[in-house]
Amino acid sequence: MEHIPTIDITPLADPTDPRFGATVAQIMGACTSIGFLSITGTAITSESVDDVRTCVRAIFDVTEQRKWDQAITRDNYRGYIPMGFFTPNDGSGPADKYEGYKLHQEVAQDAPIRQECALYGPNLWPGEVPQARDILLGYWTQLDRVADLLLGALEVGLGLKSSALRDAFRMPMTNMTLLHYPPQAPDESGYGIHPHKDTDALTIIAPDPVGGLEVQTRTGRWVTPDCPPGAFVVNIGDMLELWSGGRLKSTPHRVVNRSGLERYTFPYFAVPRHDVVVAPLLPALPGFDRPAVHCGHWSAEIWRTNWPDETATKDTPELGTLAD
Repeated sequence: MEHIPTIDITPLADPTDPRFGATVAQIMGACTSIGFLSITGTAITSESVDDVRTCVRAIFDVTEQRKWDQAITRDNYRGYIPMGFFTPNDGSGPADKYEGYKLHQEVAQDAPIRQECALYGPNLWPGEVPQARDILLGYWTQLDRVADLLLGALEVGLGLKSSALRDAFRMPMTNMTLLHYPPQAPDESGYGIHPHKDTDALTIIAPDPVGGLEVQTRTGRWVTPDCPPGAFVVNIGDMLELWSGGRLKSTPHRVVNRSGLERYTFPYFAVPRHDVVVAPLLPALPGFDRPAVHCGHWSAEIWRTNWPDETATKDTPELGTLAD
């Protein structure tokens, strides 16, 4: 497949809908070939997405000093990510050209699960944008529903028992990164985000109209998703590829912003609960041979190796970074 299909997922809300089976087949066709699809029929309004985009712009419009006051730390992967702060996890290239704001599943300070895994906890919410918490968590809840529908469709398409995937997302480590990419000059080298594969299970993003996302096809071409207004781009991550024994494809992608405009996006990364061990639920396809991964360990290593002075070890799972 050399293009990214657009699929109406409305029938997924009702398994008795006569279009349900055909919709599952379309999703499986996209996820087993190119690993990306555009979806409509999410019930998320354009106004809701516009509100989030306006909120994200406001967060990045906060003064530099106040953003730094809310910056990530080694002990807390939440808050502001300064421009050019992170390099590819394997240290193979220059820093990416974006600034970000990291959010994780909102968990109360005294939640019992924090005794099980230190990666859980409350988010940092910028005081200068008091509406941010309600807007972003409201949007997050809507995406949780979409992710649940897609995971249910993949259970059917892969022939798994009901909830074989979805049960792993009770108290998940799902997270979101708010992103601002300034425009790159036409002759400027480097990337907004370097070529990589997502290490999560499933990513959902409302594309910014200025563009910049590029996806690598199986023949090595880089293509831009043809996403209709109001639609979302979805891609398979490494965890679902592993769960499926290599049937679902985690596909390389990158961001290059040469539009001359500011680009704002806010991808949602569906990640299972911290104690889930991801291993093939079906016999692996010939040539697919990857070890099982512990979600909590993998997430901690992704965070740790983002810091420029940290390196991967023999116990670090694959981290998605690809050679340029």
